[in-house]
Amino acid sequence: MNPEASTSQLPPLEQPPTGEETEIDHSNEAPERPLPQLQFYSVEYPGYVRDTSVPKAVENLGGQAKLEQAFRRMAPKTESLIELALHPENPFAHPIPGDVVNTNNLLLKVTKRRRKRREGESEDAVLGEYKAEIVGVTSKTVRFRSMVDYQFLPDMNDPISQLRVAMEKMDVDAITSYKIPAEKDYQPISPTTNTTSEDVDMNIDPQLGESSSATPPSSNLRLFPPPLFSRQTISQSYNFKANPASILTTTIDEETGEERKRLINKMRWKGYGPASIMFTDTQVPTKPPDTVEKGRDEANPKLLEKLRELFVTRPIWTRMSLFNQFSALESREILNSKVMLPLVCYVFQDGPWRDTLVKFGYDPRTDPDARFYQRLYFRNANHPISRPSVTTRRQDRANVNVHIRNFEGAEDRRNSHIFDGKTVSKETAAFQLCDIEDPMLKEMIEDPDALRETCDERDGWYTSHSFEIIKSILRHKFFSVLEGHPATDEECRNLLAASENSTRVASSLHRVQKLRAGKHNMAKGALRPEDAAAIRLRATLDRNVKSFTQAQSQR
Repeated sequence: MNPEASTSQLPPLEQPPTGEETEIDHSNEAPERPLPQLQFYSVEYPGYVRDTSVPKAVENLGGQAKLEQAFRRMAPKTESLIELALHPENPFAHPIPGDVVNTNNLLLKVTKRRRKRREGESEDAVLGEYKAEIVGVTSKTVRFRSMVDYQFLPDMNDPISQLRVAMEKMDVDAITSYKIPAEKDYQPISPTTNTTSEDVDMNIDPQLGESSSATPPSSNLRLFPPPLFSRQTISQSYNFKANPASILTTTIDEETGEERKRLINKMRWKGYGPASIMFTDTQVPTKPPDTVEKGRDEANPKLLEKLRELFVTRPIWTRMSLFNQFSALESREILNSKVMLPLVCYVFQDGPWRDTLVKFGYDPRTDPDARFYQRLYFRNANHPISRPSVTTRRQDRANVNVHIRNFEGAEDRRNSHIFDGKTVSKETAAFQLCDIEDPMLKEMIEDPDALRETCDERDGWYTSHSFEIIKSILRHKFFSVLEGHPATDEECRNLLAASENSTRVASSLHRVQKLRAGKHNMAKGALRPEDAAAIRLRATLDRNVKSFTQAQSQR
């Protein structure tokens, strides 16, 4: 292919102009106008405003001072909120919220000049001249885009309404003279009209204010509006649909024999919670709550009977130890039933048997043998603290459920609630004393000289010194197994001898303050926050020293 022949067929390219530039015609362009630097602020008032009612509209917006404060430069967000009160004299009327937004609008001044129509001119002739002039820039505007909350105005002659007005005006005499009025039976009263057209003309179109002469009757029910009806500020797409869990049922009135139909939600949550008491309560529950008793028919009779037999052989269980007596399928059914456990046991909210399942009618505070069922619970304080995520907390709460689903019939699941000093199944220790099979700990637990005469809220039937030793040895052995080297009895004895005179143990032996439920409950076996923080600090320092020593030895 000949390149010269192909290029000759293309049109010649336009060359850039050289020499003098061509002139551009500006005759068709709009003329430039100077932009005034005067700043204006505007309010998009959501109401009908007359020329004579502008002061009323400003008053409804909070006054001139409130507007100046909202329009102030660099005003905080809390001060840039404008509330429009359509009934400022009524403290029960809910205002409409408005926001101050930045705008770049131009304010025009339009002037119209009128002249009389001369004789012979048609009606279509121009009767005036209009002139538009830019006055300034509107940099801020108040806009009301939120929906108006429900308005409910009570009877202002009611004593409660008068008290509210007196509190608004700080009328001390009216406040001190208030007395609770006598209760009246609900009954409709004659129609009354407390509003006039003048109260409405300032805010709505007069044509919309016309109403029929028939006024609905009011009543003395004395309903006072709440501070807020709805939290929705913009309209929402509701998409109403019937509840798929609702079933149409038919009921017959026993007195009249009338047949009625109603919807019943079969999936509605039922409060099948177990009976619970505090350690300071004198009486223990002897039967399940009435709401739980009504759901007895929903329980599996075979599993319910097996639960009763287990509580006969052992009156107090932890959830883990109890579920280990069942297969995975049976445990899952008990857990999902929500009604089986509340039918056979109650729980303590605090004390040595906190979060354990206790047989109805059995009071461990009066039986010294119940010391073997006391529960010890502690976390791994040597691990660095990190804020647990929502997923982690849910996994901790569902630890029992997860444990049930794994290894059905396996030996590690059956014995996960037992501590023998050699194996552990998780990093959180929660054991009953009767489930501790370590020989050294078992000897301390069965020591008759370690008991006290009355049951204590923190240490149960053990003396503070004995119970603290049991917890210290259990904690040391548990974490030693976690680290991969089970502690020997000789190592534990040396630990007790070394820590006998330490400040940490001495301070923990002289706790006399009252324990409160829901706070840091020492009956769980955990250390005080300051003691746990000291241990964590010591553990961190030890790790740093150990790593530094290893680094020096490798050089």
